[in-house]
Amino acid sequence: MTRRPFPAMIATRFVPAALLTLLGGCVSMAPDYNRPALPVPAAYTAPGPEATAASAAAAAEIGWRTYFPDPALQTLISTALDNNRDLRRALLRVEEARALYGIQRADQFPTLGVQADGSRSRVPGDLNLTGQPLVSSQYQVGLGMASWELDFWGRVRSLKDAALQNYLASDAAARAATLSLIAEVADSYLSLRELDERLQLTRETIASREESLRIFRRRFEEGAISKLDLTQVETLWQQAKALGADLEQTRAAQANALELLVGAPLNLPKLPTRLDDNAVMRELPAGLPSDLLVNRPDIVAAEHQLQAANANIGAARAAFLPTITLTGAFGTASSELDGLFSGGSRAWNFAPSISLPIFDAGRRSANLDLTEARRDQAVAAYEQTIQTAFKDVSDALSARYWLAEQVDVLRATVAAQSERARLAQLRYDHGASPYLEVLDAQRDLLAAQQKLAQTRRALLSSRVRLYAALGGGTQAPAAAQTASAPAQDASPR
Repeated sequence: MTRRPFPAMIATRFVPAALLTLLGGCVSMAPDYNRPALPVPAAYTAPGPEATAASAAAAAEIGWRTYFPDPALQTLISTALDNNRDLRRALLRVEEARALYGIQRADQFPTLGVQADGSRSRVPGDLNLTGQPLVSSQYQVGLGMASWELDFWGRVRSLKDAALQNYLASDAAARAATLSLIAEVADSYLSLRELDERLQLTRETIASREESLRIFRRRFEEGAISKLDLTQVETLWQQAKALGADLEQTRAAQANALELLVGAPLNLPKLPTRLDDNAVMRELPAGLPSDLLVNRPDIVAAEHQLQAANANIGAARAAFLPTITLTGAFGTASSELDGLFSGGSRAWNFAPSISLPIFDAGRRSANLDLTEARRDQAVAAYEQTIQTAFKDVSDALSARYWLAEQVDVLRATVAAQSERARLAQLRYDHGASPYLEVLDAQRDLLAAQQKLAQTRRALLSSRVRLYAALGGGTQAPAAAQTASAPAQDASPR
């Protein structure tokens, strides 16, 4: 049996096995990743009793369909998740990051390709030793491997890890955008309902004062009241009309803003004019700040960006070490086309190379300094994200507590102002006081009613903000979320 030449034996048997072994055993030059310590207190400084840490994940486990029971609001949120352009861009950025990760991951493996080429050439006689024109042919078919870097020092692997972390960060950022959109739609819807209630109160007031003006005009014509009393009644009516026009304009702007969030024309059914205090039903426990690390998608995204910056340091360190690349091909070659697959036509080449820059004017050192500076920036950004999240939760808890106190006070105030307006009217009717007293009482009653509607909506909005601040729905089962939510699968492909 004819023995193969030793170089051919190496190329066909031992080299692939050795390369795969080296590829699997490469080391990483990236520094060990350690999560930074929490830059916030161990507990929230919020007024009122709070739940224990054992139930801290409640908000993250409640899907938005459960937390927002209003059917009209559910329809708006679902439509927004399907049509909002900002969210669509966030989801497309996830796909972009996934593709970039796929490109970087492919660099770990050799690129193989089939190639076939042929050439014919004619050399004039005065350019060769025979003195006769020479026509030559060459044909070749083979399997080639492009220049492939052996990742001894983990440079390619570190770049792949950085791309993976960037992809995971973009996916978490898309989930953060989804949660933010849900909260914005809910808050905008509540604001619209608040304006509807305030408009209804104003319209009722306008109608009541218009009727009073009609009566006072008749009494003035009969000489029963003075011109001053008539003017004061007309002033009340005009003030109510001015407030109504202002609220109409504000409502139109709010409806346009909600339509922009939803990303489609609004098609709201006929809704009750009174704001529903049960539009947001759940009372949410705050838990501990450490729970935000897994429940807040913006914190998850910031940590992935920190890990990506950490991996880039490994790639920058590996650049100081030699780079080893392989290029090769195996096939057949012949001067005749029909001789390509004849005996003895086998052809191959194997070209390893090693390179190490000796002088680069400090480029690699500067690149390492750059990656370390970016890592430090990522640490600061991660810590700031946690601090912002802590503030968001603390603000929402404080608002929920104190706004509830304000609602109770304002309800009592409206009841007192209603009684005051009734008594002032009785005193005026019996001639015991001037109409100015009635004027002040009715003006204060309308202001208190408007303020109560605003504060009740603000209380509901604080519950929406708390849900978002605690990472609402991020750990909820898929069935509790909409099908339009971004994919949660972050496994490498």
